[in-house]
Amino acid sequence: MIAVTPSPAERIRLAERLDGVAPLLLVADLDELRRLISASPRLGPEPAAGAPTGRPTADEDDTLLIDSARSTARSRGREIGLTRLEHDLLACLTTEPIRAWSYAELHHSVWRDEGRERKADVQSLVKRLRRKLHELGTGVAIDVVRGVGFRLTDHQQPKVSGS
Repeated sequence: MIAVTPSPAERIRLAERLDGVAPLLLVADLDELRRLISASPRLGPEPAAGAPTGRPTADEDDTLLIDSARSTARSRGREIGLTRLEHDLLACLTTEPIRAWSYAELHHSVWRDEGRERKADVQSLVKRLRRKLHELGTGVAIDVVRGVGFRLTDHQQPKVSGS
């Protein structure tokens, strides 16, 4: 999982919450991420120019990148703009991606108001965000947890425990 946020406090919070859940890379901006990717070591000899490498490029990768500074999401070389509410919902769900979030928790996290726990607000926002994630072609989805709320799931990269 890769998280892009200019806030050092947000990076620390994400690192604490996602510790041990999945491999995590935290960067301040997309330029830093590009520098890290281009500096990654290559195994074996360099392929000939134009030859397929067998590795997906950054534009072909299924990884969902969230740029908080620009309020965008990117995957497979495509980028979509996010409203503040969509960004806040996606950011909330990614802090603990295997956790089922209740409607009340999501409403409080996104709208930041106490006691208004309106399911319809959350459902409408999830519907719009699902459509945008589908447009990106990423394996990340927002799944319903019956009787609870929602959870972020990466259908392309199943998590296997105990290995």
